[in-house]
Parts: sequence; C-alpha cells; structure tokens
Amino acid sequence: MNTVIIDGLSFALPLFIMAIGGIYSEKSGVTNLALEGLQGFGAFTGALAAVLVAGNFAGNSSVPFYIAMLFAVIGGTVFSLIHALLCIRFRANMVISGVVINILAMALTSFLTKQINAAVFGAASDKFVLGVSNRITVPGISAIPVLGAVFTNVYPFEIVIVIVAVIAWFVMYKTKFGLHLRACGDNPHAVDAAGIEVGRVRLAAVMVSGALSGLGGICFAYSISANFSNAIYVGYGYLAIAALIFGNWKILPTLGACLLFGFARSGGYRIVQLLAMPSSYQDLVMILPYALTLFLLIFFSKHNRSPRALGVIYDKGAR
Repeated sequence: MNTVIIDGLSFALPLFIMAIGGIYSEKSGVTNLALEGLQGFGAFTGALAAVLVAGNFAGNSSVPFYIAMLFAVIGGTVFSLIHALLCIRFRANMVISGVVINILAMALTSFLTKQINAAVFGAASDKFVLGVSNRITVPGISAIPVLGAVFTNVYPFEIVIVIVAVIAWFVMYKTKFGLHLRACGDNPHAVDAAGIEVGRVRLAAVMVSGALSGLGGICFAYSISANFSNAIYVGYGYLAIAALIFGNWKILPTLGACLLFGFARSGGYRIVQLLAMPSSYQDLVMILPYALTLFLLIFFSKHNRSPRALGVIYDKGAR
C-alpha cells in the first residue's frame, strides 16, 4: 500500500499542477489543448539549463534541479505566448492552435536536443540525461501506517507543487484577478463593460498555464523519465485536460481526479509485481489512466458545466 501511495502521488501531483494551468486558461475562455506541448517545451528548457550548469556543482548537489524548475517555468511561459498570440491576437481556432503547438513542440525540441548535444557536448544523442531527483522522508510522521506514506520518499518537487497549488487556488478564488479571470470565461462582455481588458486577462491566464505546465513537465523528467527526450510526450497533457474536465474546472475536485489517475497507475504496477507477471505487462499498465478516462467519460461528461464563453473568440463589437 505504501508503494502505491508514494508512486501515485509522484505521478498525480505534476499532473495536478498542469491541470491547474489548464483551468486558468479555460476559466478565462481560452481552450487549451496545448498542455502537452507546453509541458514538453518547459521540460526541454529546464533540462537544458540543468545539463549546462551541472558541471559547476557536485554530483549530489540539488542546485541544478532547482535551476531546471525555474527555467522550465520560464520556457513554458514563453512557449505559451504562441498559443496566446494565435488565439487572442489573431483569433485563430483554439483547438487547432493547441494541436499544432503540441506537434511543433515535439518536433522542435527533438531537433534542438540533437543539435545541442552534437554542438555542445559532442555526443549524438536525442536526450538530456538528468538522473532521478533526491527524495525526502519526514522523521516520525512517516512511521504512521498508511498516512505516513505521504511523508515517505517525497520528491522535493511535490512540496513545491503543493505550495504553488495553494497559491493558485487563493489567486483564483480570493483575488480580484481571479474574479476577473472567471468572469472572462462566463461573460467577457460584462468584463469589458467594467473597463477591464479581456485580452490582457486571457493573456495572463494562458501564460500561467504555460508556466505550470512547464513545471509539471520538468517534474516528470526528473521522476519518471530521469532524462528529457521525446518520451516526455506520452499524453500527460491530455490526461491533465481530462482531469480538469472531470473536476468540472474546479481546483479541488481536479486534485481528486489526478489522485485517481495516479493511484490507478501505481496500483497497476504493484499488481504486476505481486503476481510476478512478465515485465512486458508493465507497459500494458500504463494505459490504465487512459482507460479510466474513457470509463469515467461515460458517466460524468453529461454533468460537466464548462465556462459559458469557453472557446468563444471575444469580439468587442459583438453583442
């Protein structure tokens, strides 16, 4: 049970922070299917920064890890400006823009990784090797049955994600900016009538989605992959979108959906180990979160209430 909880949380929390980014974007009215590409480009930027500075620190230093997180946030934010520019400035179809950005991120990061490895490191490689992040165990409380697993072998990024998630919740529901953002997704004309520029609010929301997706991407790179490569693009962004839809575009219910996906994945791996099944079955277990997504879609999709102006290009002159 402890292993299921530990591994489930390490998968669910990066997924959760990406989903929060999606909530910010979609609550403002901008459909964001680009989470997959934003997390991939953010992970690429963070991994590149980490491998460039790694030689300046001892092998067990955690400084490159935190530098990677910072640059992943910056990279995801900058790359999200493409989606914002297309959807807000040029009024492009939001769904098409998101899909194109995902494809662009995969192709661009793969090309740049190979070129940088060849030019800077003299190696013909399509990945940046990062290793696995160190883990933390809280003495005392970690000995409590079941609950103690939450405080055992914790990745540092899990603590960062919890802090960022609390801040994101506060900003969304307890500040004027959060009120304006939610209003832009329901009635942008009322926001405009109040003297608030809808485009600026939506731009900020998309940038937040890029920052949080980049953070989630580098966390996956340091935990599941232990490197940056094309393997980072395996549908986590789409899974985060599914989680926020199941969570009805609300942060706390979305956390529940992410935990469900995380525990389904880690539980499946544990079952394979307990039954001493061939390792090839572990690959089959990876589909569990996606199969669960399809299953839940049957029962919950009709109860979802998306923001009323979601996906609607704002036209100031239209009424």
